[in-house]
Amino acid sequence: MEAKPSDDGARPFSSLAEAAQAVVRAHDPEDKMRLAKLAGDGWRQRRLSRGSRAGLSKMPERPGRPEKPELLSPRSMPKRSAKGARGRFALLHSLAHIELNAIDLTWDLIARFFDAPMPGSFLDDWVHVGLDEARHFGLLARRLEALGGAYGDLPAHDGLWEAAQETGHCLRARLAIVPLVLEARGLDVAPSMMAKAEAAGDHESAEILSVIYHDEKRHVAYGAKWFRYVCAREGIPPEPEFQHLVRKHFKGSLKPPFNDKARSEAGLSPGFYKPLAALV
Repeated sequence: MEAKPSDDGARPFSSLAEAAQAVVRAHDPEDKMRLAKLAGDGWRQRRLSRGSRAGLSKMPERPGRPEKPELLSPRSMPKRSAKGARGRFALLHSLAHIELNAIDLTWDLIARFFDAPMPGSFLDDWVHVGLDEARHFGLLARRLEALGGAYGDLPAHDGLWEAAQETGHCLRARLAIVPLVLEARGLDVAPSMMAKAEAAGDHESAEILSVIYHDEKRHVAYGAKWFRYVCAREGIPPEPEFQHLVRKHFKGSLKPPFNDKARSEAGLSPGFYKPLAALV
């Protein structure tokens, strides 16, 4: 395991690439959130350059992680009831873990592809996403505390970072797998989670889930926009290329039912993902 960074979250960064690496390397979730805000504020206020490969350290194979939760393989995760207060706590804990990974996946994208030949608005969009993911984790972590627990109280699965390891070499692949598969799946499942929280009288959790749902719709839209942009620039039909990349890099299947309305509003038309449903 890498040594824990000594950065106290207050030092200025010279570039967005350096700042993004610091977010990924940070072990403590509070540090990740603080560093993400520093990076986002610095970029938005135009105090940070994109950066240069010269002198930039190599990206870590794995992001920094706290001592808890215990990370297990997906097959080793204990089966938990989704009912009652304990079930809702377990759900929120799993979502917090997803959002912590989403922080790293987004800032890893920025750190790996900051010098790609893309318009400036490409980085603007993903910095926005990186700030959203940090805010989402904070909302869920605070909610877990309000329910009498904390992030780290339950084990979590260790499979989400595979998306970064699989797609770190190719921007098209990263855009296909992270926003257009992983985040799009969130659009499919969020409405039922919100409805169950409301039915249980947990309006606070339902409101957090609603915030995340609406933000993730924008994240998928960014993914669709930039995936189409890269494909158009390279003369590649986007729908067949998406299907090729998912089959090559995604370990799993795209499982219906799909939230076709939300996906379409985000620019992800059924022609992208419906042919892959046959993999189920």
